[in-house]
Amino acid sequence: PPCVETDFYSGRTIRVVVGARPGVAYDLYARLIAGHLAKYIPGAPEIVVENAIGKNSRAVANDIYGACADGLTLAAIAPALYFDQILGHKDAAFDWRAFSWIGTPDRSAHLLYARTAMPYDSLGAIVGAAIPPRCGAAGAASTAYHLPKLLGEIFGARFQSITDYREGPDVDAAVERGEIDCRVLTISGFFSHEPYPTWRRTGFVRILLQTGAARDSRLPETPTIYELMDERGVAEPGRRLARVVLSAERFGRPWVAPPGVPAERMNILRAAFARAARDPALLAEAEMKDLSVAAGGGEELQVLAREVAAQPPEIIARLRKLFDA
Repeated sequence: PPCVETDFYSGRTIRVVVGARPGVAYDLYARLIAGHLAKYIPGAPEIVVENAIGKNSRAVANDIYGACADGLTLAAIAPALYFDQILGHKDAAFDWRAFSWIGTPDRSAHLLYARTAMPYDSLGAIVGAAIPPRCGAAGAASTAYHLPKLLGEIFGARFQSITDYREGPDVDAAVERGEIDCRVLTISGFFSHEPYPTWRRTGFVRILLQTGAARDSRLPETPTIYELMDERGVAEPGRRLARVVLSAERFGRPWVAPPGVPAERMNILRAAFARAARDPALLAEAEMKDLSVAAGGGEELQVLAREVAAQPPEIIARLRKLFDA
């Protein structure tokens, strides 16, 4: 049998670059995994988490794509960056399929919330509104931007998309100021850190829809996008478009390494990630921090990456039209 590389990581440091600032969900999850990862890597290397201050997740993806493929530099990136490749974004210098996929600590459906003070109490209310709600997103490479566009395409719901916010907390702050009316985010994020516990307690926002195949147990009264598609008779082309857009939530909050990391090191990293995600100490810490854990493996993400990047011309054309690419 081939020799197992048991000593490569001994005495070394693994850098995990996070494409978000400290304290946001992507950072919290990256640090959660990083804190339990070393004990499952032969040689117990030091794990250092770095926030790419001043860079968005696309820039971090570009950097990691061109980094040394030695298994010492990893990144936690946004899950919807595959649209950059599908649509040929000029600032995307990566092939989504070629990343070395390690795993994700959480996969969550999304929700759309709106300020309770506004008259948007359902998707139907938005469809029939004379004034479209102002919906915020941290740039145009996020599900917070993509989902309102999709809702417009398949249901006729109009939104004013405002994308000049750096990260999710900036969007939430704008909602609190009354500057915008709505936002899309993960369900797991909404049931984690502030301001959401306070918002839920005070009724500051209402949830209009969720994107999972079934209703989340925490949102039993909120319809899914699939229920709404059934109610409104959305045809198969619209449903296929929805599946492509919503694939981002299957990536969750993914960790990647550069293309070409030696297979043996990738096996070590993937196995360590999977074991860390099941560690009772990690799960206890996650519960204490109100972070849900629904981990996925690197092999599964690798297959999904190839899947989403291989869209037929008619879907690409609809996506270009949808996102004004």
